[in-house]
Amino acid sequence: MLVAFLLMGSWAFWANRLHPMPRPFFAGVVQGILSAALTLFLKSAVDGLLARFSGLLRYVAPPLIAFVGSATLLVVVHFLSGTPEILQTIAVPLLVSGGYVTIYNAAMVGRAAAAIGTGER
Repeated sequence: MLVAFLLMGSWAFWANRLHPMPRPFFAGVVQGILSAALTLFLKSAVDGLLARFSGLLRYVAPPLIAFVGSATLLVVVHFLSGTPEILQTIAVPLLVSGGYVTIYNAAMVGRAAAAIGTGER
């Protein structure tokens, strides 16, 4: 969580660097806190959503729902906090988290399929 806070908070600071202080600082703190919290939330969300879908939807729906939820949260919180460059600020965190949930979800679906194929549950 600390790594997410530092990396994504630094990115948000850099994305807003052309604006007067303290806007870049606040954008960095807000993004850092959100990234740390989302790090905990995304895995749990995908795990919970996997149980609700079957077939091809298991590959698509959990990461898509988690991604849309993350994007919505990031946009709303940055808007409310007055972040000047919202799209630039959230681009990298969404790319990283979207990639993570997609890969994690595919791995979990693959693991479940392998367990069923070997008779395990």
